[in-house]
Amino acid sequence: MDRLRHEGLGMTSQRTRNRLIQRLRDEGISNEEVLDVMASTPRHLFLDEALAIRAYEDTALPIGYGQTISQPYIVARMTELLLSRAKSLHRVLEVGTGSGYQTAILSRLVEQLFSVERVEPLLDKARQRLNELGYQNIEYNLSSGGFGWPEKGPYDAILAAAAPSTVPDELKQQLGPNGVLVIPVGSEQQHLMMISRCQDTDQFDVEKLEAVRFVPLLSGVVR
Repeated sequence: MDRLRHEGLGMTSQRTRNRLIQRLRDEGISNEEVLDVMASTPRHLFLDEALAIRAYEDTALPIGYGQTISQPYIVARMTELLLSRAKSLHRVLEVGTGSGYQTAILSRLVEQLFSVERVEPLLDKARQRLNELGYQNIEYNLSSGGFGWPEKGPYDAILAAAAPSTVPDELKQQLGPNGVLVIPVGSEQQHLMMISRCQDTDQFDVEKLEAVRFVPLLSGVVR
């Protein structure tokens, strides 16, 4: 990948990234690990070149197929929640690879990352991009996201980047003992939810957090 495009110029420069990180601090993100990883991750490389100039705005942007790259605040918030609650980060599942940006952030904070995506062209593009950038601890799967990736479970933590109307039982059952699921839930009105498995039982603690807006979690695969 072209070195100058990787480093960024002008509106994609490190200085612009640093301004975004300060904005995230001002909005309440306090986990320094998360902030450091986001400061050094080139979000503009996860967008089409026509949108790269907007990469460090704190907003969601289109990536095609009716999908978006999540707002940086939401990426930081969900990642921070995951890190604060998960007892271990050895095996983590991401539901919705999308552009690969959230994947890149998680990859640098967990030991093994398993990422599923239902839109094959998006998955292929994200895998190529992440491979070119040197991310090596990720496994990918083309799959209807609500079903997760049970063959690779159980997981210490699951992060979902699309909103089902209710929490999929399949994802809850893929949590290991004390596992944590961070997921937006709802149709007309959505809220970020934190679901924690109680030890190795079938009991779950559920916390309803702030209002959010995500694309819906759909079933089936798009090739």
